[in-house]
Order: sequence, then C-alpha cells, then structure tokens
Amino acid sequence: MEGKLVERLEAAVARLEALAAGGGISARGLPDSGGDDMSSDPSIVAFEDLMDQFAAKVSGAAEKIGGQVLDVSKLLLEAFSVEKKLLMEIKQTQKPDMAGLAEFLKPLNEVIMTVNSMAEARGSEFINHFKSAAESLSALAWIAYTGKDCGMSMPIAHVEESWQAAEFYNNKVLVEYKTKDPNHVEWAKALKELYLPGLRGYVKSHYPLGPVWNASGKKVSAAPSKAPPSGAPAPPCPPPASHFTSEPSKASSSQPKQGMSAVFQELSSGNVTAGLRKVTDDMKAKNRTDRTGVVSTGEKQTSSTPSTTTPTIKKVAPPKLELQMGRKWAVENHIGNKNLVIDDCDAKQSVYVFGCKDSVLQIQGKVNNITLDKCTKMGVLFKDVVAAFEIVNCNGVEAQCQGSAPTISVDNTSGAQLYLSKDSLEAAITTAKSIDINVLVPGATSDADWAEHPLPQQYIHVYKNGQFETSPVSHSGA
Repeated sequence: MEGKLVERLEAAVARLEALAAGGGISARGLPDSGGDDMSSDPSIVAFEDLMDQFAAKVSGAAEKIGGQVLDVSKLLLEAFSVEKKLLMEIKQTQKPDMAGLAEFLKPLNEVIMTVNSMAEARGSEFINHFKSAAESLSALAWIAYTGKDCGMSMPIAHVEESWQAAEFYNNKVLVEYKTKDPNHVEWAKALKELYLPGLRGYVKSHYPLGPVWNASGKKVSAAPSKAPPSGAPAPPCPPPASHFTSEPSKASSSQPKQGMSAVFQELSSGNVTAGLRKVTDDMKAKNRTDRTGVVSTGEKQTSSTPSTTTPTIKKVAPPKLELQMGRKWAVENHIGNKNLVIDDCDAKQSVYVFGCKDSVLQIQGKVNNITLDKCTKMGVLFKDVVAAFEIVNCNGVEAQCQGSAPTISVDNTSGAQLYLSKDSLEAAITTAKSIDINVLVPGATSDADWAEHPLPQQYIHVYKNGQFETSPVSHSGA
C-alpha cells in the first residue's frame, strides 16, 4: 500500500515539475491571457512577496528533510501558486454562479485533493506533516467568499479558523521532533508563519471583504456535460475523484466528505461552505472530554437519586503534554513520568499542570506563569516566571526555582517544599488553607546546606486598642 502511494506521489510531483518547467505550474489548465498586465497589480505583487518571504522558508526547511515531507511541501506551494493565478483571473472575470465558481476553482481543488489523499493514507511516519499541510490548505478557500449570506466566515476569520485545525497536527510535529531533528521543528514553525501572520496579513490588507470580481469582465461557465443518450435529461456531474485512491466509490452516507475536496464538491450543489473543514468541536480546548476538570468523589449514590440518573463512571484521561493555541502548555494526567520537559517556550506562554502524580517536570526557559492543580507527589524545576508560580489543591509537591519568581502562592495544599534560588529570595509568598509548607533557601556559602524555614499555619488573634492583632504561633521544643 505504502509503496504504491509513493510511486503515485512521485508521478504527481514529476507532473508538477514538468508544468513548472513549461511555465504552466500555476495555471493547471487556466488561460494565461492578461497575466502580464495583472502581474504589476499591487495585490499580486504583495502575494508574490508573501511567497518569497514565507513560502520560501517552508521550502528551505523541506529541502533539508527531503523525502515525502519535501513532496508534500511542493504540493502545498503549488496550491499557493494556483491561488495567485486565480487572483489574477478574478480581476478579469465576472462574479460567477455556484456552478461556475466550482469550475473556476477546480485547478485549486485538484492540488488540494492530492494533499488530502496523502493525509488520508496510512502507514507513513510523516502523517502529522501531511495532515498539517492538508488542513492548512483549507485557508485558501477564503477566495470562495461571496458575501455575508454565503455561510462562510469572513476571509480573515476563515484563515485563522483553518489554521487552528492545522495547528492541532502541527503541534504534534513540534513535540515529536523537538529533541530528535531541528529541521522538522523549523518546517513546522515556517508552516505556521506562512498562514499566521503571512496569509492572514495579506488577506487583511487586500481582501478583508473577499475577492473583488470584474463586473465588465469575461464570464465563467460550468463545465459542459456529455450529451445524454436518446434525448434524456443530462445527469448531474459526479464529484472529481481523488488522484491516489484505487478503491471504488462508496455511498456518501458511508463515506463522509473530508478536507478541501468536500468544499469544491459542495460548491456545485449550491452550498458554498457545507464541506469546509474548520476546527472540530473535539479539537477545541473547552470541549475536550479529557479536560473536563471534574474529579469523581466516588461511585456511591444516595437512595434519593432518581432511578433515571446514569451512574457516574470514573474515567482515566490519557496523559498529555502539548502547546495549545501557541499560548498555553498543558501537562495533564501523567503518572510515574520523571522525564517531562518543556524547552521550547517563551515569556508569553503559560504552563498548566493538572492531575499528575509521582512525576517530574522541567521547564527550561522563561514563561509567564506556572500553575500546579490537583497534583500529588509532583516535582517541578523551573527557571524564571514573569508573573507567578501557583500551587492549588495539591498534596506532597516540590518546586525549585533556579531563577526569579516575583510571586509564589499556595492554596488549599497539604505538603509543599519550595526551593528558592538567590535571585528569588525576594519573592512574595502567599499561603491560604494550607499546611506543612516549607521554604528552603541557599546557605551563606556555596558549600553550606540549605536552610529550611517552615511557614506558620497557626495564628493568634488578640484584640488590642480597638482592633485585632495577628501573629503566628511560636512553639517551644523540637
């Protein structure tokens, strides 16, 4: 299966290279009339700059990796070249109807379906690369926006939503290769920059309300169908087949439409956006079933519970270490994992550690804030935080700050060991509803032992001079 896929992929890439050599790589069957006149248009020049600035980075990283990643990158850049040609054609073409729009966008559809075929195939070690490219290409469908009643998000929002779906897989590439191969990390980062800020910035500057058609230009008509026998009415055109599938077509009810191929299939039926692949509900953080934050207190039910109530089933969520939306590192449900590492982080990102037990996390860089929530016997080693380090609802945790931390807060926690560096000795430590909190600070010399300081958990409140005075309880003896 994989061998046949590679052979067909190589054949497709060879066709693209042949088209490029003949000057037709962007056309894919589109007429070339007027291309020279349109090439100096500011929006076309800006699109060329977009490709030179951002697409070239994707290509450069793919060249270092080679193989199937290079092949899918060539197809991705081919889709951008086709879109440039379509933008030039739009300036000379009247706004078509739905059937005409489907025919007009057919060259772009063909390239995108090729990438979708790679993403739907199994057995490749680069499946996350393929899916990142396939999902991201749905952003190019902004060109199909025809108005507020067409059912699509506006072009800028559509580009952003499309990338959110792609980022789900792009982050998997970052996590998988961050310690294995920097070239793959470079490719994933370049792919994101191609869309954000690349394509989004281009659309915002030139087509925030969608493409502008030429009212006095040429008309686009739907593809002519073959003459039916015996004067029978013409049957509807079947949807275009995928380049790489050898399986017979299945009924639409048993094979849901996927990716950009569904977009262009639905265009011919009059529904512009029924097939667009955006962020699915299960990819949104607020709807993730493994992030409900609900911890069952048991499986007991009182006799007053209605008979129609479904018994609560305690589920064990899968472990997770991922960057969400480029801003939040989620580390969840790890048990007995002593080798958790976050090294590719910056001061705008936060780290949220939830439900981990008997594990150790290292954060090798400055982040905005760190939160430990509902963790047991968890260790955290971090360098610098901009805002605060927080411990909430935890038991028996340890944390060591190697840099600076302006604020440390401990809330509803039983047992915490805080190791401070010399740069973090001025941190403001706040505790509430917590017991057994110890702070260890460096000794006077580098050879001296750590000095341990237990934080008080009992206080005396004495009414004096019209107000209460509070002081910690001091105990005598050991």
